[in-house]
Amino acid sequence: QVQLVESGGGSVQAGGSLRLSCAASERSFSGYGMGWFRQAPGKEREFVAAIRRSGGLTRYADSVKGRFTISRDNAKNTVYLQMNSLKPEDTAVYYCAADLTGVASTMTYEYNYWGQGTQVTVSS
Repeated sequence: QVQLVESGGGSVQAGGSLRLSCAASERSFSGYGMGWFRQAPGKEREFVAAIRRSGGLTRYADSVKGRFTISRDNAKNTVYLQMNSLKPEDTAVYYCAADLTGVASTMTYEYNYWGQGTQVTVSS
């Protein structure tokens, strides 16, 4: 069982930045593809960013491309999401997820484990 714990959420004004972290409990973290998703009230969970197990491939939703950066530190079993130029529409609960096949999937159903989520609120 892989446990994922997100941190780094909070409240920020539009144009500000936050960095989310997701720490995994497993040493085999380096073999997982990792993704970030978000869910706003009344909306479905949506893909934000993903990174392949090697870190050599990243993917982003069009809505965050150029503003968000996903990265990973396999030595620390941690994946990060640096969020810059935040907008009110980025307000959501952000979840990290682990894909045991190691690919950088954009689809929620391809992820095996999920964190509990961290709230990000961007005010105008």
